[in-house]
Amino acid sequence: MSEFTNAHLSYSRLSRFEQCPLSFRFHYVDGLQAEPGLPLRFGKAIHAVLEVLVREHMEQERAGPLSEDRALELWQEVWSREGLTGVDVFGEGVEILQQFCRDQGALDHHDVLAVEKEFRLGVGPFTVLGFIDRIDRVDDETILVWDYKSNRQLFTRAEVDSSLQLSLYELAVRQLWPWAKRVKLGFWMLRHGMRQETARTEEQLEVALRYVEAVGKQTEEATDFPARLNPNCNFCDHRTHCPAYAEALAGKRTEVCTDLGDLEAVAAEREEVSHLAKILTSRKYELEGVLKAQLKHQDELILGGVQYAMYNTTRKSHPLAPTIERLGQASGLSWQELLPRVAVIDNKALESFVKGLGKTLDKGRVTLLKAELEASAEKSHSPRLWVKEVAS
Repeated sequence: MSEFTNAHLSYSRLSRFEQCPLSFRFHYVDGLQAEPGLPLRFGKAIHAVLEVLVREHMEQERAGPLSEDRALELWQEVWSREGLTGVDVFGEGVEILQQFCRDQGALDHHDVLAVEKEFRLGVGPFTVLGFIDRIDRVDDETILVWDYKSNRQLFTRAEVDSSLQLSLYELAVRQLWPWAKRVKLGFWMLRHGMRQETARTEEQLEVALRYVEAVGKQTEEATDFPARLNPNCNFCDHRTHCPAYAEALAGKRTEVCTDLGDLEAVAAEREEVSHLAKILTSRKYELEGVLKAQLKHQDELILGGVQYAMYNTTRKSHPLAPTIERLGQASGLSWQELLPRVAVIDNKALESFVKGLGKTLDKGRVTLLKAELEASAEKSHSPRLWVKEVAS
């Protein structure tokens, strides 16, 4: 029986145990020094800027847009303080913060109830400690909770609707602002300029409380903390201590299917290979980053009998108006005849343009325009394998 006792629980503590018990042991039981990678440090830095930016807006009792200049000034300060490096990464932060200010639009300080709000929630024998990025007042009966995310991938609808983190936030908000009759929850996806919103039922909140207590007890009663390879291994702040991660980098495998008619064996090997491939690919990019940094200062490297050099790839795009004009002159065809044969609207550029229209058109007109464009879009489909771990 483990003698470990949680001083408190938190969403990060629970999710770490879920994803990899060994990582949990390293961090909380053994108390090893964490070594956060760039994605974690970058996300922390962005959060720090947004906290100060919105807090200053509140303290100055302002009503209007957030200051992009102040956001970038704060970014420079946090960047230097956190010791981050890389002009590309710095530029990503600039784009995220500028996009955030534009997406936020006018903000009345009266509408923000709190930023980086601490809460303590009693759950069975445990206390759950956490911090909510931001809580907004929607009206006299409704509160909206925001959690900023710097993820590169969007969550699925199922992930948003079942997020334990957001469930805990609603429970905390009900305790802190008992006047609220409705609580809306959302992930603000900073890299994508999107907000993924959801809500919770009473049944979901009851399940969340019971689940937190159950997992909390598991963490204290565990006598074995196995490593669990998963796509997040590349970002784990204890990966240098993990023997399973070292074996993955060495390509060690335990699942090898000898009978392709045995679907259980096929699936088992497929999952192991998938995890290994993600870990190795991430490591490859990390190593290539070191080589690319050296190649900025010299034309080539020859290491271990292999030559490394940088070269430029070329992507071509043809401006619409002069291209159609030249094709028309050569073929004798009109604009109306040429457009459907050679022109296609880039979906990302179209979405950006329509989003910009929201600043000058009313919301109803923009919604209608999106529906009209969606109806006229040509769609193509290709089969893809969808995979999700389920309880056995």
